[in-house]
Amino acid sequence: MLSTIEYTVTSIVCVITAIIIQRIFIKEHKRGTSKAAINGIKWFGLAIFVWGIGAVLNIVFTHILGWSSSHKLIIYVGVVISLANSLFILLSLPSIEHNDTRGIIVRLIERFSTKEFIGLYSGVLGMIAFVFIATSYNNEDISNNFIWLIDIPISIFVALSLLYELNKAFKSRQMKFMYLPTFALFVLIIIAVSHRIIPQDQVIQVIDQQFWTVVGSITAISFKFLFILLFSILLYSWKFLSEKEQQQSMVKQLSEDKTNLEHKLEQMTLANESHLDTIKTMKGELVGLRELHNIELSDRQKEVLANLALLGQQKSYTEIAEAMHISVDGFQTHIHQIKKMLNIKGSEGKEQLIAYAKEHNLLKYATVKPNA
Repeated sequence: MLSTIEYTVTSIVCVITAIIIQRIFIKEHKRGTSKAAINGIKWFGLAIFVWGIGAVLNIVFTHILGWSSSHKLIIYVGVVISLANSLFILLSLPSIEHNDTRGIIVRLIERFSTKEFIGLYSGVLGMIAFVFIATSYNNEDISNNFIWLIDIPISIFVALSLLYELNKAFKSRQMKFMYLPTFALFVLIIIAVSHRIIPQDQVIQVIDQQFWTVVGSITAISFKFLFILLFSILLYSWKFLSEKEQQQSMVKQLSEDKTNLEHKLEQMTLANESHLDTIKTMKGELVGLRELHNIELSDRQKEVLANLALLGQQKSYTEIAEAMHISVDGFQTHIHQIKKMLNIKGSEGKEQLIAYAKEHNLLKYATVKPNA
């Protein structure tokens, strides 16, 4: 009766839970979540689903086909189910995120691709299983439970790795109060493993059969439910923290973008100010050019500039003044006034005056001959 309740409850809860978890995986996949980030959900769902299928098969074997629970085939199928469950749990471990050093089992898993690890796991355990089956098959001196020795080390390693990774994950999420449930899960797994390996016909000589059966059923149901509970808590805490980290990442990115934009705006402002200064300078030069273009020289000043342009390369101011029959002081006074009007300064003032006269076609006002 207890086994019927155990198998029925396990099958219903595990299958429904597995379907829900796979729907979460599909939903997250459609949302565009990275496959690497949600692979753990898929493997966790498959591990639960395998438990459910194992319970269904046990119901079929024991209540429909009427086989004894110690039947060789039931035990063999149970070992396969347990090993498959361990495989899927192992594959889900790398997706348990935390900031501490990974356990040795997870590091080993991460060295291979998923297909390679499944092939390696199946190949090694398949060979070991063949040896166990060949040794114990049709050997009445060896209990059918002997084959559970294949699963015992794997289950213990999985339990230890699960305990380590869960505790590190809960520590990273500041949920240290979950250490006790994870330790309880580890203890329940060890008890369940021990219950499998110890032959019932030998136990009943020491412990009451009903009590031993009750312990086995309660342990099997408890550790499965606790496993589901812990992973569900971890899943939702991971999802919550992932969304929080994504929001923080967005805030950080927006902050960086704002800083970059402010820097670019500052550079553009400086560039604009530089351009404005350049435009202002160009405007000033343009105004100066316009003023130069609009300067009205007197006829006498035009004559002086024309004669300077004509004779300035060969003769001095004194010689040009004498040729014009004016005083040197008068000639230099005109030159000074013209320079002031044209804003000409420096030692090359004479050359600039000559160039101005030629550019503005003032040579026609010359009154002195070149050979004068």
